[in-house]
Amino acid sequence: MAFRPRHACFFLFVLAALFVDFVVLRKQGAHEVSVPEAIRWSIIWVVLSMAFNGLLWWAFTQEQGAAIANTKALEFLTGYLIEKSLAVDNIFVFLMIFTYFAVPPAYQKRVLMIGIIGAIVLRTAMILVGGWLIAQFHWVLYVFGAFLLLTGIKMWWAADKEPNLEDNPALKLLRRVLPVSKHFDGENFWTTQNGVRIATPLLLVVALVGFTDVIFAVDSIPAIYAITSDPFIVLTSNNFAILGLRAMYFLLAAMAAKFHLLSYGLAVILVFIGTKMMLIDIVKIPVLISLGVVIGILAITMIWSVKTAPAIGPSKTAG
Repeated sequence: MAFRPRHACFFLFVLAALFVDFVVLRKQGAHEVSVPEAIRWSIIWVVLSMAFNGLLWWAFTQEQGAAIANTKALEFLTGYLIEKSLAVDNIFVFLMIFTYFAVPPAYQKRVLMIGIIGAIVLRTAMILVGGWLIAQFHWVLYVFGAFLLLTGIKMWWAADKEPNLEDNPALKLLRRVLPVSKHFDGENFWTTQNGVRIATPLLLVVALVGFTDVIFAVDSIPAIYAITSDPFIVLTSNNFAILGLRAMYFLLAAMAAKFHLLSYGLAVILVFIGTKMMLIDIVKIPVLISLGVVIGILAITMIWSVKTAPAIGPSKTAG
């Protein structure tokens, strides 16, 4: 992947966004994120992502013409939407982790911010490795496709089952190697107890959030490679979807009960993408059709979820 001006634009865009997010986070301090605040930040991140896609379209127009630019912009949009969709499953697992450890809502922002930074670094490495593998070994696409297909089937089967965090191997390992205090110490990851420096439960939460994101990246990154083989489009659409994950978490955490069928929709999306990847040399499904299928599945699932959602009481805050 030769370095071009659009690559520099992307890295500057991401660094500026993270800097602003950190400044705002530091200025606000630890506080519980309200639904209106989560909505505002979700809109901001979506607008920034679409603005970048506009810049991407302009850069490709200058370099390779309007036809290529239109295709790349559509690939970015489809990849971004798929990543946003699959991120919903991450969010429900994050919600389970925060609930299990009884993390105060005021501390959840910092955990998610650190998780986002780690996700960007790890996923960038995984995307570059994945792009190299596909370029060197075309058959890897079939492996990715079969993996997504099986993952979709497994997700459908487990959609209505309550996950058990006690069985998480990462949590078991962390508890064996780290002495952990029983109580939080503000937003600190370490505390002193009886003169000994030990971890707080917040450190375990950060580690589990990072571990969870790596596991989900194994699903989501091949899903975008089913849309485009351009590592830069995969990288940008993936990272822009991650940047809005924190605001999206607080928004969906307040409405989790309303979208109780969403896991089924995500399972169908994974099966569709996995099938598309396995048939890539037989049937070429246009990006526009893929985008329509993903939007259609999400719309049907969300509408059906709202119609069949159990009655819940009013909530003033998210998280």
